[in-house]
Amino acid sequence: MIYTARDLAHRKILAEKDKLPFDLDGAIIYHCGPIIRKDERGRGFEIVSAGPTTSARMNRYLDEILSLGVRGIIGKGGMNPEPFKRHKAVYFAFTGGAGSLAAKSIKRVLNVYWLDELGIPEAVWVLEVERFPLLVAIDAHGSSIYKKS
Repeated sequence: MIYTARDLAHRKILAEKDKLPFDLDGAIIYHCGPIIRKDERGRGFEIVSAGPTTSARMNRYLDEILSLGVRGIIGKGGMNPEPFKRHKAVYFAFTGGAGSLAAKSIKRVLNVYWLDELGIPEAVWVLEVERFPLLVAIDAHGSSIYKKS
């Protein structure tokens, strides 16, 4: 299970961290603004594409987000490795431009939060995933594939 969150969702999560409608302890956040449509019966949602957004924009929220118990972040382009080391969390890279590949690994939408307030790309989508193709890009020791040796 992963939670999508972009800029507005990060701000809302931190503003409401003491009364969130979902539990981020042990969670994985995916920096993604998915393309979504109603399913054929109009009762649920279908993911059309779910490519990553640039994670560096969320560096300013990273330490506080990880302090909520988040254990992993998925995105593209890398982030500051120090908060991952401090909180023993991991950054996973997903290939930019491969949103349809991501959609194939998403089995279903479990829930959505703040849809009316934030809109489709900025809402927090709770997704059930299977065989999501990721690369560990920053490990819990702060080692990063983005740092030059």
